[in-house]
Formats: sequence, structure tokens, C-alpha cells
Amino acid sequence: MSTHSPTTQAGLMGRLRDWLYVQNTGGRLTTLLLFLPPALMIFTLFAILPIAESGLYSFYNWNGFVPLADGGRWVGLRNYEQILGHSVFHQAVWNTARIVIISMLIQLPLAMVLAMLIASKSAVNNVFRLIFFLPFILADVVAGLIWRFIYDGNYGLVAAITHLFGLEPFYPLADQSWAFNAILVVVVWKYFGYHMMIYIAGLQSVSDDLIEAAKLDGATPIQIALRIKLPLIWPAIRLSIFFSVIGALQFFEMAVPLVQSGGPGGSAHTIVTYLYEYGIVRSRVGFGSAVGVILFLVCVVFAFTYQRYVMASHK
Repeated sequence: MSTHSPTTQAGLMGRLRDWLYVQNTGGRLTTLLLFLPPALMIFTLFAILPIAESGLYSFYNWNGFVPLADGGRWVGLRNYEQILGHSVFHQAVWNTARIVIISMLIQLPLAMVLAMLIASKSAVNNVFRLIFFLPFILADVVAGLIWRFIYDGNYGLVAAITHLFGLEPFYPLADQSWAFNAILVVVVWKYFGYHMMIYIAGLQSVSDDLIEAAKLDGATPIQIALRIKLPLIWPAIRLSIFFSVIGALQFFEMAVPLVQSGGPGGSAHTIVTYLYEYGIVRSRVGFGSAVGVILFLVCVVFAFTYQRYVMASHK
């Protein structure tokens, strides 16, 4: 026997209908119901499940060619112990850190200086923006192949320079002490234009009236840049730094054409190329999955920490 009268049930339905009407103002609820389930399904299929599977595989010695139940051998934390004790992994971590350091000390300052010089709108500045941004448009693999030819000691630009000065042929990508330094040059060349455009977008939001007022007060161009422009585009700088660090942690596509198998003695490995070499090329899926888990944790910790203490800052 129902405890609610028809009048009570009609009142409940009316309130529910009114609530749904309010929540759907502007089609918000309809949009949510239409687009959220497919997005969640795709994200789960291509992000959550692979991450969970990598976490599982990292505890096995498995080559990936046979079913895990048949060819996988449980090794617990041994993969992680081998990774953390492997000198090549230490070199890969240091190389990845070097990309971050070079980005902070050379790439981003260079991008900022160029942005300051060509931020104003003019036909000449538009040409310079296009020239500086062109390297970023190139696919990473294409850029790697171009610079591999440039560094070629027999036919490339390096060969032409050594021949011009009568020097012995030099192969920077085959030299253990030069291989990764050569890659760092390519990293700066490839990505500084991208950060330059971020800074230009920030600089164009700075009020011209504020700049003119500073000039009337006797401020020099350097003082205007350091005390007015830089503080006002701090959100763009924070975003640029974030992209630089995440890009360094994921650096892979351009390194493979330049130095296959991590270069001489593994001296040019980054974390991702190390994962690819020891996990995929050498058919050690469990070992590679453990590297992937470590990299994922580093990215997550950095992203949340940066968001919490830097991106959320209004200073």
C-alpha cells in the first residue's frame, strides 16, 4: 500500500521537474548527459586501463609476446630495484634534468628577449615571428632527421665546417661526451619559438597606457621590461615553465632519429628513450612498464605540486 497520496506524488514530481529545469538552464544538463559518458569511456579505455595494466605488468618478468598467465613470471619489486640501480637509468634521469636546466637558463630567456623585441604589431615583426616559429611547426621526427644530417661528419654542415678549416672529420652524435649536448642544441632551436609566442600573447595584453605612463615618469626600456612587463605576464611565464618541464619528461620523438639506441654507451638516453630501448626493443615489457610507472608518478607529482604552489599563486 502506497504511503504517498496522488497529490503528494504529483508535488514531488513537480519539484523534481522544476529542479531539472533549473539545472538544465542553457542546456547544461543535456550537454553533460550527452558528452560526459563517451568522454569517460574513451578516457578509461585509453588512459586509465593502460596505466592500470602497466602497474600490473611492472611486477612481472614478461616479454609481451605470450599471454601473461603463460609466459609471465612474478618478480615483485625486482624490476624497480634493477631500474634504480642501473647506471644508464641514472644517466637518463640526469639527461632529462639537463633538458629542464637548459630550458630554464637558455631557451626561455631567449624566447622572452625575442618576444620583448618583436611583440609590437608590425609587418616586419610578423615576418620575424613566422621565422622563429617555423621550427616548432616541423614534426619532431622531421626535425630530428634534419639535424642528424647537419651533424653528419661526412656530408652535413659539420663536415663542411671541418673541411673548410682543414680539420679531421667530427661526428658529434657518435661522441659520448658530445652526443647529448648536440641534442640540447636541437631542443633549444625547436621549441624556443613556441614559448616566444606564449610570451608575445602575454605582452600584447599589457596596457599601452601603462607603458606610456612609465615612460613619462622616466623609466628606461629595461626598467619597463623588468618592473612592468615581466610581473604582468607572470601567468604566461608559469605556463611556459610547466610546458617545458612536462616536455622534458616526455622527450622522445626527436631523440630517436638523432641517436638510435641511446647514443654511444647509452650516454644520450632520456627517461622515455630508456623505456623504449629496454622495455620495447629488448622485449622486457615488465621492466619497461616499471619505468613507465616511475615516469607517470613523477609527472603526476610534479603536475599537482606545480598546480598547487605555482599555478594557483596570484603573486
